[in-house]
Amino acid sequence: MNYIGSKHKLSSFLKDAIIDTVGKDLSNLVFCDLFAGTGSVGRTFKPLVKQVIANDIEFYSYVLNRNYIGNHQSLMYKEHLSFLNDLKESEGFIFQNYSENGNEGRLYFSAENGKKIDAIRQQIEIWKNTDEITEDDYYFLLASLIESADKVANTASVYGAYLKNIKKSAQKEMILKPALFTINSNKHLVFNAESNTLIKKIKGDILYLDPPYNERQYGSNYHLLNTIAKYDLFEPQGKTGLRAYYRSDYCKKNEAKNSFEELIKNANFKYIFLSYNNEGLMNENEVKNIMATYGHYSLKTTNYQRFKADKTESRNHKATSTVEYLHILKKQ
Repeated sequence: MNYIGSKHKLSSFLKDAIIDTVGKDLSNLVFCDLFAGTGSVGRTFKPLVKQVIANDIEFYSYVLNRNYIGNHQSLMYKEHLSFLNDLKESEGFIFQNYSENGNEGRLYFSAENGKKIDAIRQQIEIWKNTDEITEDDYYFLLASLIESADKVANTASVYGAYLKNIKKSAQKEMILKPALFTINSNKHLVFNAESNTLIKKIKGDILYLDPPYNERQYGSNYHLLNTIAKYDLFEPQGKTGLRAYYRSDYCKKNEAKNSFEELIKNANFKYIFLSYNNEGLMNENEVKNIMATYGHYSLKTTNYQRFKADKTESRNHKATSTVEYLHILKKQ
């Protein structure tokens, strides 16, 4: 998935920096990814640690992490996927509100893909309600649908807007592909909670933080993924069909610093790693001053290619890359 702030391309840098700080043997440690997004960092550490705790306030992120992190034993999924891919199309909520030829004229999906998303999503819920699939199966199938739908979405990258015409990749038939996860013997925890509330209820060894850097709210940029994941009834608002969404304090200039300090203060973890960049709402010195109050502070940096949605003509960024900061705290 094209995802704002995704750390997939930085996974080697993060892994090396954390191992360099903590030590090579992580097998008895608990690793927490508190702002997990698509779960790329948690997936990197899942085979290396005793337990991963993954959390995100957005429900589509919870679904992805419940599958990629929470699922750890093999599933018999091939018949389910085959059945879902062969379903007859359904003119449901996604088709009517977000697809070509639907009632609202929003072009997030082609007509065929919108109807296919509806049919698959409805069937997954039927199976869940009739106990024909397990909870692990449910989140595996939902994660597979979210990622497969995202591949044929008619957007530039995020769901803040749709394109005026159906692009070539969005004209392709959506094929439901498996969201395969790492199998191991360890049980992991996945939450769908507000970060500053959850931090008071958990503990571990390594806390990785990747909060929003700027004023873009994830709930608005990825609202349609939440709608596919929840598949609930509501009245879509405005041209883009927005749903009510959570507004993070980390996206507010006047709130980010206070929320961050509260988070660090309440964190019951020995090592804390914060990913941030040089264009964030908090500057380098503000982060350093907060973290250094609670223990030994250090910093690692690397150059990072800007997320492509930031390089459009409508944005003011001239640089093609940013400096990614990894702020490190050994808490005392």
